[in-house]
Amino acid sequence: MLRCISPIDGSVFAERPALTAEEAKARTAQMRAAQKDWAARPMQERIDLVLAGVAALGKMNDAIVPDLAKMMGRPIRYGGEFGGVNERASHMAKIAQESLADIQVGEDETFTRYIKRVPHGLVLVIAPWNYPYMTAINTVAPALIAGNTVLLKHATQTLLVGEHMAAAFHSAGVPKDVFDNIFLDHDTTSELLSSRSVDFVNFTGSVGGGRTIERAAAGTFIGVATELGGKDPGYVMEDADLDAAVATLIDGAMFNSGQCCCGIERIYVHEALYDSFVEKAVEIVNGYVLGNPLDKETTLGPMAHVRFAEEVRAQIDEAVAAGAKAHIAKFDADDGGAYLSPQILTDVTHDMRVMRDESFGPVVGIMKVSSDEEAIALMNDSEFGLTASLWTKDVERAQRVGDRIETGTVFMNRADYLDPGLCWTGCKNTGRGGGLSVIGFHNLTRPKSYHLKRRTS
Repeated sequence: MLRCISPIDGSVFAERPALTAEEAKARTAQMRAAQKDWAARPMQERIDLVLAGVAALGKMNDAIVPDLAKMMGRPIRYGGEFGGVNERASHMAKIAQESLADIQVGEDETFTRYIKRVPHGLVLVIAPWNYPYMTAINTVAPALIAGNTVLLKHATQTLLVGEHMAAAFHSAGVPKDVFDNIFLDHDTTSELLSSRSVDFVNFTGSVGGGRTIERAAAGTFIGVATELGGKDPGYVMEDADLDAAVATLIDGAMFNSGQCCCGIERIYVHEALYDSFVEKAVEIVNGYVLGNPLDKETTLGPMAHVRFAEEVRAQIDEAVAAGAKAHIAKFDADDGGAYLSPQILTDVTHDMRVMRDESFGPVVGIMKVSSDEEAIALMNDSEFGLTASLWTKDVERAQRVGDRIETGTVFMNRADYLDPGLCWTGCKNTGRGGGLSVIGFHNLTRPKSYHLKRRTS
């Protein structure tokens, strides 16, 4: 039995039975059988059905938002994720015809040559709990549009998200054998991969989880895409707009209780702005309201699970014991469990776990730097590489620094945002593959070459 424990009060919010391996394989066989008919439909028909499914999901938002608060703790005041879901799905729909068009290589009286993009078959999407709708739609929408059938397995912490998405898409006319939700435990998930019951898997989650997925798929030659951990840096140069940098980077570090794949987890500030930056950052964080996410006054909810909060507390305590300075006093609502006070740390070093390991919580370390060279070395001193946020008025300088950073995305004067026109990707232990953009479509299809000789004499 899969069980979602609400971080609000520790109660059981939802339970669902997991399928057996035999039941899961029977389901994947049905969806594989349906894939060819789905791919044979005109692309515009697939696009229209996907967008209708997204619109139906939007109509459910009033019920979805409090469900999210109860499952993973995000305050209802932020209104859920439908804006991002709609933006991403709409963009992928807009670029689909061009992105999936045949690549014309050459044609004359003798030969016709071109490359088609053809769907993998059945795509398994294993989605995380932190942004459960937006992370899922990144793959679900383009995979369906490209002609794949899609099976969604969601995180236990957000147990009802897959049900909601499936209900919305089915109500819009997407067949159940084309897109469906499934409840699986870890062993059965691994069995589906090792038995090649699916044709492609997209996993978003921890580094450990990504390794498990790769091991399960080893030797099957199915495609594996992973978005794993992050320790994203921000670098504030001496010419930066200080107020904008503080507001954006601290929001990027603390929003969603710091539980964001591309959240800001470490900040490097030029010595000319350092003291002012820290002062302004502390003022912002002291203005947060930690509390029940169902309360509209709450700006910072509980972490999704007590064990996540325990890891963040441990990183903070270790850093302070090693000489770091904690700037934020314990909030009244901090219960020692899932409700965790946000924290800003200075006098930190890369010897501390809080500056090396993924925190995935409302804590950020701030270090003083004196040059681009120093900042680049520190930003690259990480096992992860998802995004980096650079703050300067000089675009060319940002490009030069960005060229030297080991990361999947370089931001200038913004942070913590997925532009669906750009490829969402990472390097090092952040994983491999890429979602959204034209590249997202290419990763959810395979190339097939046609070399057609018209005349043999």
